[in-house]
Amino acid sequence: MRTPREKPPSATAATPFGREMRRAHFNFAPSYTPLNHGSFGAFPSCVREYQRRLQHDTEARPDTFIRFTYPRLLREARESVAPLLGAEVDEVVFAPNALTAVNTVLRNLVYRDGDVVLYFSTIYDACKKTIESLEETTGVRGCCIELIYPVEDGQIIEKFRAAIHLIRSQGRSVKLAMFDTVLTFPGVNFPWEQLVPICKEYGIYSCIDGAHGIGHIDLHCLAQVGPDFFISNCYKWLMVPRGCAVLYVPYQNQALIRTTYPTAEGYLPIAQRDALSQTSYFVHLFEKVSTIDTTPYICVIEALRFRDQVCGGEGRVRDYCQNMAREGGELMAAMMGTEVLENTTGTLRNCCFINVRLPLEVAEEQRDGEHMGKVPAMEAKAVADWITKTTVDEFDTFIATRHYAGAFWVRISTQIYLDLTDFEWAANVLLDLCGRVRRSQRSA
Repeated sequence: MRTPREKPPSATAATPFGREMRRAHFNFAPSYTPLNHGSFGAFPSCVREYQRRLQHDTEARPDTFIRFTYPRLLREARESVAPLLGAEVDEVVFAPNALTAVNTVLRNLVYRDGDVVLYFSTIYDACKKTIESLEETTGVRGCCIELIYPVEDGQIIEKFRAAIHLIRSQGRSVKLAMFDTVLTFPGVNFPWEQLVPICKEYGIYSCIDGAHGIGHIDLHCLAQVGPDFFISNCYKWLMVPRGCAVLYVPYQNQALIRTTYPTAEGYLPIAQRDALSQTSYFVHLFEKVSTIDTTPYICVIEALRFRDQVCGGEGRVRDYCQNMAREGGELMAAMMGTEVLENTTGTLRNCCFINVRLPLEVAEEQRDGEHMGKVPAMEAKAVADWITKTTVDEFDTFIATRHYAGAFWVRISTQIYLDLTDFEWAANVLLDLCGRVRRSQRSA
């Protein structure tokens, strides 16, 4: 059954969010300040212990667990995660990570000369490389829509339609469009819900890279919006061990997925799979794809139990993280005398990331005695990389820093184990490092 709304939490959170949550339930080193949850995620102690029990049971009776216990638990895990997407259980399967699932979708489609994969310049780099690799072996070609933030959602939609019309006017056809739920950098909300209906209007497959999706934004409407393919990492924002991603393929598209990557024992030649229902074949494909540690898939069960019983439910987690991103980002911007990245309609910050500009200026040309204290444009990337690396080496944290659109920006991830004091501390670290850059005290 589809679940249109969240179920009420089964218990009220007993541990306050913030540093107390960090100490009580997570496993960070005492000196480490975790400001980059979006890259690799983190999971609580109870999930770690649950995974260790699963691994112990696997080693105690390998055949018994892998052949008989695991399939039952895998079904339970899929039953647990499907309602978060408003999906049926047999429309969701697991993969080791989002990139594997993206490759599974893109490499299962059949392309003809003149076919196009449409994407935005904000695409995750490895997804772009996947499209480029397909250009070497098929007739498909990629087409990129350039975006420079801040930009309005309406402008994105206009650019998307314009690109489709241009490609059609050239006698080509958009086979598939790929876009995000939340961008990786800058870390901003993306209007995926408005783009999916446009894909339907033009007969284009929609493939959503929701790497920053499940556990991050509310996706209960996903199946209703109706993308053709949706992929999301569970190990990032759902607090599941690495690696685990969920792949959503609605029933009507499951015949398009003929094989996993790598092709595994679940694959059947077309004559044999025609004897099965599309759904049975799709689910069977992903039950065992080579021999790897699949305990992260099963840990979805325990992670959702933690988020419900300890944290108070998905809505409470989301509200805290998104509100903390807004408050923390504004605090950092005020301390540094800069700004947060936002558009005029205020849609970019509807997520758990915040992007804050650093108090550094960039000089396009550097002349003797001129533009003192500014960063030469040709050194901007090296400066951004130095700031990031120095936060690791000297401050036992990781603050993602980039030179973007003529300025320096940092992306901070919020999570239930952070509070405003962490954002204040981060701003002071960055003020120190920016001061060193202006004084040319940056080490090589």
